[in-house]
Amino acid sequence: MEAKYLFDTAENREFTGRIREDLLRFGHRFPSPAGSSYYLGDDGTPWTERPRETWITCRMAHVYSIGALLGHEGSEELVDAALKGLLGELRDKENGGWYPGVTADGQILPDKQCYAHAFVILAGTSAYLAGRPHAKELLDAALACYDEHFWDEKEGLAFDTWNTAFTELDPYRGLNANMHTVEAFLAAADALGDEKYRDRAGRIIEHVISWASANEWRIPEHFTSDWQADLECNRERPADQFKPYGATPGHGIEWARLITQWAMSKWKDAPKNREPYIAAAERLYRRAVDDAWNADGAPGIAYTTDWNGRPVVHDRMHWTLAEAINTSAVLCRVTGKSEYADDYAQYMQYLDEKVLDPVNGSWFHQLDQNNRVIGTVWPGKSDLYHALQSMLIPYSSVDISIAAAVKGGHIKL
Repeated sequence: MEAKYLFDTAENREFTGRIREDLLRFGHRFPSPAGSSYYLGDDGTPWTERPRETWITCRMAHVYSIGALLGHEGSEELVDAALKGLLGELRDKENGGWYPGVTADGQILPDKQCYAHAFVILAGTSAYLAGRPHAKELLDAALACYDEHFWDEKEGLAFDTWNTAFTELDPYRGLNANMHTVEAFLAAADALGDEKYRDRAGRIIEHVISWASANEWRIPEHFTSDWQADLECNRERPADQFKPYGATPGHGIEWARLITQWAMSKWKDAPKNREPYIAAAERLYRRAVDDAWNADGAPGIAYTTDWNGRPVVHDRMHWTLAEAINTSAVLCRVTGKSEYADDYAQYMQYLDEKVLDPVNGSWFHQLDQNNRVIGTVWPGKSDLYHALQSMLIPYSSVDISIAAAVKGGHIKL
């Protein structure tokens, strides 16, 4: 296998560095005049007819905050544009919080989503670390809103969706929003030094490990209002963007990394205390990979499986590969096991051969089971978040969020 695919080699560092710069160059045209993020097409051209969504704007603010910390030219202006959108047209100044987005003609999209608000926190932490004006204002407002409306202190989990006025709570509960809440809380703890958020992340993680261990390490994604797993949710719409039926192996892989980061940061000086969490992370990762990688005779990670591990939606999403790159590297660093380095190498080879777009740049966001580019779930190239992080996290300290790692020099590129 070529040296550029092998973990912790000079050739791989150079390879990931080239990809990282290509990604950052690709996304420069995301800001609308008001700052909210356009959805980007295959060549990075804004799709101005689509809604401008809060979660995408937050991801771009996060990405270019990291770009600013890395010295990528033009990043500061791009972060400031996204902050303008997040403090402007995307913010609900009457009811508080953030709209999911606005339509092409400026009409608000309804409801208040935990998923989007978790990303507002992430954007705020990264922009704050990058020293951008108004970033602390955004972060403080995002944390206050989240604490008031989304964090359920009794359960140690997050609510999912309110109506726009924050007067009616939807009965659905979900782990996708909770997963990104863990990411956001760890970032907030690292940026602000407030351990309350790391402790909250731990409470969510305890639930996830309990649910997964009782379900052969396939994580239930959808729940009722009293947190009973709804394993049949969306059986008739198995490829839903945010609520697909069945297990989502990419999330099992992503949870494994977040659990590892939390355990390594929470128990820095107590290796025995973190051992059960690292073991759980390994089980989550291995179950997901065994179920979904090359599960149908071609490389790639199937999007979803049923509860017996059989693929349901065979398509490959770029973000699942990005998380597999991250988690295999993190587990390799933490455990020293060569199997994770072997996995990393095959993921990097697959990225190079199937997922990188050599013509337009960035990564193809969706391929079918034969690795042909399609766009039924994720047309175009909406954002850079998963892809960029996967070109940084493998060489970052495993116990710190990525923007804080770059800011503090805890990364070896």
